[in-house]
Amino acid sequence: MDDDIIETNTEEISYTEMTAGEMLRNARTKGRRKRELPTIAKQLCIREDFLQALEDGNYAALPEVVYILGFARNYAIELGLDPKKVVEKIKHELGLTTECRTFNEDSVFNSKKTESGLAKRELVQLVPMLKKAWAYIMRHWKWASGITGGVLLLAIIMVIAFSGGDKKVENVAPDAPIVAPSEPSEPAYTQPVRERFGIENREKAKVILQANKNAGVDSGTWLQIKDARNKVVFSGILYQGDIFYVPVGNGYKGTFGKSAGIDFWVEGKMIPPIKASRSTDVLLTPENLLKTANK
Repeated sequence: MDDDIIETNTEEISYTEMTAGEMLRNARTKGRRKRELPTIAKQLCIREDFLQALEDGNYAALPEVVYILGFARNYAIELGLDPKKVVEKIKHELGLTTECRTFNEDSVFNSKKTESGLAKRELVQLVPMLKKAWAYIMRHWKWASGITGGVLLLAIIMVIAFSGGDKKVENVAPDAPIVAPSEPSEPAYTQPVRERFGIENREKAKVILQANKNAGVDSGTWLQIKDARNKVVFSGILYQGDIFYVPVGNGYKGTFGKSAGIDFWVEGKMIPPIKASRSTDVLLTPENLLKTANK
């Protein structure tokens, strides 16, 4: 019981010392359930760069304060954080105290008064100039009308020249449906898709991995992906239905905690299971996977 209390207090202290952005990033990237920004952005219908700005504390890149607080609240709820604590931290970081608001309101009011005064002075200076110009046009109206007619004629000629002249324009019915760009086509997975990882490779991926029922909903199966330089580009647990889009390239290798828990999709078709141990790296190219599966 005492251990639980000590652990909880330690977590609260660590969150107290963090900024709001650090709390959000820590909740997203730490622990067993690591998540990627594109997946969360799609689920919350919030732009990925807005979520990244919240994690970086770059509030200047976000819209008005009301949107910042709204995005942060929804993001915190999605990550299992207390939305009130996150919102209060952001308010503190933005300096949204009573004194600060009063000062800002006065500054804005004074600024508007100054801008209004400048506009009035500029208008007063502009009126005499307009009067002189009008008087000059009236004295030389023939010359002015000739120039005006020439400019209009030149404009008409340019419009006709650049509009294609005799090109036919197809009529589009006003009620014609607007066709939205379609998402990349994907295989007919054996499991309903749960979460997507490596989503930046979705359009070009020729190899897709999906955790099947052998991986399980609770236990999952461990997966690690390395590039040609043995740099880890992904390491985590895939639960039943989760998919990973393998980047395009010849050097990507995969290590599986339980290869029987993974369905291998190569260019839209599922291949026979790959037998691999936890200590074996599997080259994740279409050619190698097809060759390995046919052995």
